[in-house]
Amino acid sequence: MSIYQELVESIVVNKKNRLMDFHPSLQLIGTGRSAFVFRIQSSNKAIKVFFPNFVYIAKEEAEIYLVLKDIHYFPRIYEAGTNYLVMDYVEGDTLFDCLTNGQLITDAHIKEIDYALSLASNAGLNPSDIHLRNILITPDDQVRLIDVARYRQQKDCRQWGDLKKAHRQFYQKHFFWKKVPSSFLNGVAYLYKKGLIPSYRL
Repeated sequence: MSIYQELVESIVVNKKNRLMDFHPSLQLIGTGRSAFVFRIQSSNKAIKVFFPNFVYIAKEEAEIYLVLKDIHYFPRIYEAGTNYLVMDYVEGDTLFDCLTNGQLITDAHIKEIDYALSLASNAGLNPSDIHLRNILITPDDQVRLIDVARYRQQKDCRQWGDLKKAHRQFYQKHFFWKKVPSSFLNGVAYLYKKGLIPSYRL
């Protein structure tokens, strides 16, 4: 058993996918729709542990990260188990954090994200489910992308295109908020998912 497996086995999740306990060398850094993410303290690695009813995603995401292994915009995978992935820990602020904290998202950032996604497309993938919480800007102003489980889906995903339009048509205007309330962003995301903000209007 690897040291990573031992750490994963220390994580206790109840039937409602609530985190009950974990090893003291782990630091919880994120909770998503299908997994918890921990940083292994005093290291540059993170462990993504999937909820019991989402363990099938671990294999899919591991395979996609292997396709992306030579593209530095994405984390590198070090180990994959039936319900977990060990990968690079990416330090930085998500675009969601940037908006709420008032950190500038520049045209250069948008172009770099576009380039990273084009590299993934050239590798035979179909980048999908691109949103504010899975794109990060690192302390040295580099772009990184995470959460790639849907990069092999067949249908077209317009989310990134719509985000770019919103950046151009709203965010860059002088009247737009310097800091955007998280409640506003969450409200817009909810309406978008419900199809109440047609992309052609952005």
